[in-house]
Amino acid sequence: QVQLVESGGGLVQPGGSLRLSCAASGIIFGIYTMGWYRQAPGKQRELVATITSGGGKNYAESVKGRVTISRDNAKSTVYLQMDSLKPEDTAVYYCNAHYNHEYDYWGQGTQVTVSS
Repeated sequence: QVQLVESGGGLVQPGGSLRLSCAASGIIFGIYTMGWYRQAPGKQRELVATITSGGGKNYAESVKGRVTISRDNAKSTVYLQMDSLKPEDTAVYYCNAHYNHEYDYWGQGTQVTVSS
């Protein structure tokens, strides 16, 4: 059974930082492209960042320079370090595991709220 369990969300003031974690089980973690997506109220889910099995990274333009994605294959965990947070970063953040256009899994999401 595949499980992706996110943690680290919460309430933070504008300009603050958060580090999200996603622990995976039930998959061969090292071969998957891992990603973070987010969905704000009334909006579609959008890409935040992805990291391939080889360590290649891709970021949405809206978060470039403020967000860093990383992975620890030994721990089957992917991280999202978010700095200089803005109110428009408020959303539910979802972890995704993707392989070979066939295997695609999602976590349950973690709420990030940026507000003073």
